[in-house]
Amino acid sequence: MDPSDNPYPPLLSLAVHEFRTPASVVGGYLRMLQKDQEPPMSERQRRMIDEAEKSCARLVAIVAELSDIGKLDSGIIKLARQPVELFSLVGKVAELVHEAKERDVQLKLIGPSDHANITGDAGRLRTAFDAIFRAILREKPGPTTVVAERRFDTRDGQSTALLIVADEGRVQEAYDREPGAFDDKRGGMGLALPLARRVIEGHGGRLWSPANASDNADTPDPLARGSVIISFPVRS
Repeated sequence: MDPSDNPYPPLLSLAVHEFRTPASVVGGYLRMLQKDQEPPMSERQRRMIDEAEKSCARLVAIVAELSDIGKLDSGIIKLARQPVELFSLVGKVAELVHEAKERDVQLKLIGPSDHANITGDAGRLRTAFDAIFRAILREKPGPTTVVAERRFDTRDGQSTALLIVADEGRVQEAYDREPGAFDDKRGGMGLALPLARRVIEGHGGRLWSPANASDNADTPDPLARGSVIISFPVRS
């Protein structure tokens, strides 16, 4: 099919516009109510308005993600092409991820911190890595340490920068297992993961999880669900 005949981008654009306008209006009125002192609201009423405003802000954020997906898919926006030190960027993102700390789930970064040079969009990569780290940490029910290992692999003269995220002690097992699909349709994440996938693939990267080791595809496999491997070709 000729790309110009594809109704998907304009349909997404229309949906974004139709959702964004009313959501922004509702959010604006809720913020006005939060500041309104006359007549004074009860504590119960204020809590309800605060929760409604948070939900409305989340809806606006999802609409923004949907807009970015549509623009990337249609080529309206392009990824920046600037020098990026990938492993250094990953380290900075990991330091700011606090997902699941209330359950004593820790993120531990290991491996080299530099020499993974690519050309790309540092801002969008930062957002993509943040979403992926949060998605993995959210899967962990209790006290545990998740390791994000940075490493290099060279095959046929091509250097690859790898990021392997898995439970401590299972990083190599996650990498050695046959590649499977990374589930980017996870509750509570909005459209952050589908957007992260597009950003990574837009940089020539790959994103996958270990294949499910169970013969029954419906049986949850903690390693498959709770791990991710990301690779990028790097400049020598």
